[in-house]
Amino acid sequence: MNHILDLLRPDLRDFAGYASARRANLSGSVWLNANESPLPNPADAGQTLHRYPDPQPAALRARMAEVYQVSPEQLMITRGSDEGIDLLVRAFCRAGLDAVLVAPPCFGMYAACARVQNAPLVEVPLDESAGVWRLDFSQVFAATERHKVRVVFLCSPANPTGQALSLAQIRALADALQGRALLVIDEAYVEFSSVPSASSLLQAYPGLVVLRTLSKAHALAGARVGAVLADAALIAVLRNLSAPYPVPAPSAALALSALSESALQASSQRCRASCVERRALLGALPHVADVKRVYPSEGNFLLARFHEPQAAFDRLLRAGVVVRDVRAMPQLSDALRISIGTAEENRQLLAALRQEVAA
Repeated sequence: MNHILDLLRPDLRDFAGYASARRANLSGSVWLNANESPLPNPADAGQTLHRYPDPQPAALRARMAEVYQVSPEQLMITRGSDEGIDLLVRAFCRAGLDAVLVAPPCFGMYAACARVQNAPLVEVPLDESAGVWRLDFSQVFAATERHKVRVVFLCSPANPTGQALSLAQIRALADALQGRALLVIDEAYVEFSSVPSASSLLQAYPGLVVLRTLSKAHALAGARVGAVLADAALIAVLRNLSAPYPVPAPSAALALSALSESALQASSQRCRASCVERRALLGALPHVADVKRVYPSEGNFLLARFHEPQAAFDRLLRAGVVVRDVRAMPQLSDALRISIGTAEENRQLLAALRQEVAA
């Protein structure tokens, strides 16, 4: 079996990256090595932000590893999941040669990062029949053979369609892609799902990568903290490719606090409440006259098709309710994605959708 680093861009295999002043992890009391201001800004209440942060804050890295049940060496803290997506494409795809495979309709950042890297984009569309979205694994395997695919991105639970991959399905994919392509499972919404995380498979599959984020279940979208979970050797490579100081100190401190035991319990309660509201909304939306179909979801959102999607979108906006217009995505020309709000917000959504279109 080829090691996953055999798939890395050849020109990056010996690349050590930029050695920032803090990456050396030196200790001292007089800091004169990073051209920082020796005096803090008066606006800095904590009087600490005149110094550069730890590129990978040790306490936060250890805590995230504990929460995600991996070793610290298997985890890299990133600026949300987006940075992890970008780094993986840049690490494994030579411009114009090595392809990225996606399963549309899906999260747009995979294709955006491929475009920026000039990596060919290979699409294996999801199949939708009888109200269920499915991925044809045989088409994924065939596409990786026909094209020089180096990275396969799959979102589970999938955004915006809502379905999740089982661990058995991920094992089958990882087995088939072993030594041929990196399999990346984006688990931004896994805390809302009945399907467990694929991180338990990392030890058995060096070519498997899992993306996690604190933006959704942990309610820290504005802090921009996520993680790449992968083989330790791959994590070391990604660290060499990352920005010198990817994690702002205030975000790191906030994230560490948000992962305390009491905060995790609160996050679990929020997720349970969202799932209760998701079930209620899933039951209520089909009774709205304009709604054609609502798909079951393992995330904190629902995908709905409308007879008159523009009218529905406008009706919601007039009521001050903003949903995601996904009509530009493949197979979704009549669809809107609705994030799960509070019980009151969901009530306002339903009330707005039930209003007659203004003459």
